[in-house]
Amino acid sequence: MKEENTMRKEVIMPKVGLDMEEGIIQEWLKKVGDHITAGEPLMSIETDKAITEIEAAVTGTLVEIVVPEGEEVEIATVVAYIDTDEE
Repeated sequence: MKEENTMRKEVIMPKVGLDMEEGIIQEWLKKVGDHITAGEPLMSIETDKAITEIEAAVTGTLVEIVVPEGEEVEIATVVAYIDTDEE
């Protein structure tokens, strides 16, 4: 991996409820190449109980979406990658 002023961070499927084991990526609110600020809505996920917007944990650029909309995944699964603006 080449050294630059960026650091790749994994975006994982979060656990948003005590009984949650998996969720569906309902919608990506950002697309690859978009700049994202920490705290900004990144995606919405659907569980058996609700639809929840998930915020970005870091500031950077969305560089890859691993899990497309409509796909169900287990919690802690990597769903995307963000290159951060950290130096």
